[in-house]
This record gives sequence, structure tokens and C-alpha cells, in this order.
Amino acid sequence: MSKKKYDLAVAYRIYPKLSKSEQVISDISKLELAEICLKSFKKSLGNLKASMFAILDNCPQEYFDLFEKYFDEDDLYLFPTTGIGNSSTFEFQCRFLLEQCDSEFVYFAEDDYLYLPNQFEKMISFLKGNSDVDFITPYDHLDYYTHSLHKHKNYIKVFENRHWRTVNSTCLTFLTTKKTLKENRTVFLSYSINQVEDAGMWLALTKKWLFNPIAILKFLFRDIVIDKYILKTWIHNFRHILFKKRRKLWCPIPSMATHMVRNLLAPVIEWRDIINENKSI
Repeated sequence: MSKKKYDLAVAYRIYPKLSKSEQVISDISKLELAEICLKSFKKSLGNLKASMFAILDNCPQEYFDLFEKYFDEDDLYLFPTTGIGNSSTFEFQCRFLLEQCDSEFVYFAEDDYLYLPNQFEKMISFLKGNSDVDFITPYDHLDYYTHSLHKHKNYIKVFENRHWRTVNSTCLTFLTTKKTLKENRTVFLSYSINQVEDAGMWLALTKKWLFNPIAILKFLFRDIVIDKYILKTWIHNFRHILFKKRRKLWCPIPSMATHMVRNLLAPVIEWRDIINENKSI
């Protein structure tokens, strides 16, 4: 990878098997799904110059060829791993994005996200233009509208003709800066080292629900899974929760991307059309 400056540094991790929930498209291989998503990601970068660090976890040669098909070799670093799994590959993403010197703007990418074209310039512009934006998820998760964890006050911004709102958590695909990532490194490493769930990790950063004993008791009796998230993140991140500042995570409305998980597609967008536009001919 060259030492020239880039608009964005990306750590993109990929695994060659379909999860049980990835059934948005029937009768499709993981390689085909991966290409649809990677092609849409490339289009979403638009005119931005991105350095790409691809972590290929137990992937055959076809997956290496896929990245070389869509990205110039001067901008691409392929890093094979031997089936080390989700938490370890996330740790590699953190390490690379903290050590790289290509860009201050860093992006964590998973292999099963579908993107709208030309969205990254908008995300980076929003991050640059607002001092209270720490993290951005491109995914307007359906859970934000249906799950009790997300029933709380949100802040809304209108920026460059788009609505943005604060959310308390997301998955493991997001944009931030190298500085912010470094300041919150211990929380992110709690995911890979202590097996804190992604939702709990984000709650430690956004600090939603963590200081409300009544809400915690409600979750205890209504949703034992969420209560486990809260308890585990307190155990492993209590110093950060108590002594570090609250961070804001924002998502766009409507969504800029969607997780390709059955029954959890981001609302109001015809994702089937985006899938068809990115299928290989």
C-alpha cells in the first residue's frame, strides 16, 4: 500500500460462509452475495480515494480475486487469516485503522452490507461539519423502530438536505475518525477480548440506559438478553462509562445502506432494485 494520503481508510472483513440469517436473496452463494455487496460499496465511495485493508478469514482464492477486481493494487492490502472468527478479525480492523497513516477518516466494513451509490462523501461531510458527531452508521436499522431498547429521546439534525438522528447502538459497520477510535480503543477491544456484545459495546459509548435502574429492572423482566448486554458492558467498561465522555452515534434517514439480513432490511428503500443493479452480468 502506498504512503500517499487518502480520503478514507477502510478495514473490510470477509468470511466465505453464509450466516443462517442471510437469506435476503434465495439460491445464492456467499461469493455471489459478497460481490454484490462489494460492488455496491465501491459505487458508494463515489469519487473518494480509499485505502483498502481486506481481512479474508479462511477465504479461498476467489475472494482475493474479488477485491483485485474492484480495487487498484496500489490501494489494496490483502490480509489472510485462518478462520479466527468474528471477534479476532474485528480486533485486526481496530489495529490496522489505528496504525495506518493514510487518512484521519476510518471505516469498519462487514461483508454483508448493501450500499446506495455515492454515499460516503455525505457521511464524511456530516462528520467534518459537526463537532458532536463521533460515529456514523450508514444503516437505519429496523430495530430502531421496533425494539424497546431504542425507545428513548433522539436528537435530529438536518444537514445538507438530509435528516440525521442519534441512536444508541448499531452493528460493526461504521465511520469515525482515527482520533476518536484511539480515544475509545478500550471499549472496542472489549468486544474482541472480553466478548462484550456489539450492542453492549455501543451502550458503553453512548451511555443509554446504563444509569437508569428502573429501565434496567424492566429489561430484566422483559428482555433478559438486553439485561445481559448492560451487565456485561458494566463489568468490562465501567471505567469508561463512569469517567469518559458520552459519545454520539448518528444514522441517516433514510438509510444509506442495509445489512443483508432477512426481515431486517432498512425501511422505505427498494433494496431489490439495488441488488439487481449490482448483480454481475
